[in-house]
Amino acid sequence: METLTVIISCIFSLDITDVYQEVFVQPVKQVVSLWYTFGGGTKLEVGSLAPPTLTVLPYFSSVESQGKVTLVCLADKGFPSDWKLSWKVGGISSSSGVSQSPVVLHKIEGHYSWSSTLTLQEEEWLKKTVTCEATKDSQPTVSKELSREQCTGP
Repeated sequence: METLTVIISCIFSLDITDVYQEVFVQPVKQVVSLWYTFGGGTKLEVGSLAPPTLTVLPYFSSVESQGKVTLVCLADKGFPSDWKLSWKVGGISSSSGVSQSPVVLHKIEGHYSWSSTLTLQEEEWLKKTVTCEATKDSQPTVSKELSREQCTGP
């Protein structure tokens, strides 16, 4: 497999009404279109690496809960968009009862926000600490813990 090394010298997009939008780069010997190099599904994100800020919120619903608690992890102002959210309950990874939201781009700031929910048995919530983690490749993990003792009310 041959590796193509390119130096990005100019990035631009055509008018939004144009059918094809391309990014052109300057390789060592010639100008090539990324459309032909990577294909039409290529996504180019330009910005500085920013770990998201995490907030964990408990959500209770007396009618629908039936002995279960749902927690929400809000990830805000992260870049790029491929940070992954995961949960730990009592220090052990948990994927049961987890759902992820789509990523939302804040166009003015150029950062992303997204969320994940975890539904668990009320007994677990009362006894164990819950942690939301954001990970991306080899970047340091961002985490936020929440335990029942940190919450006020029932």
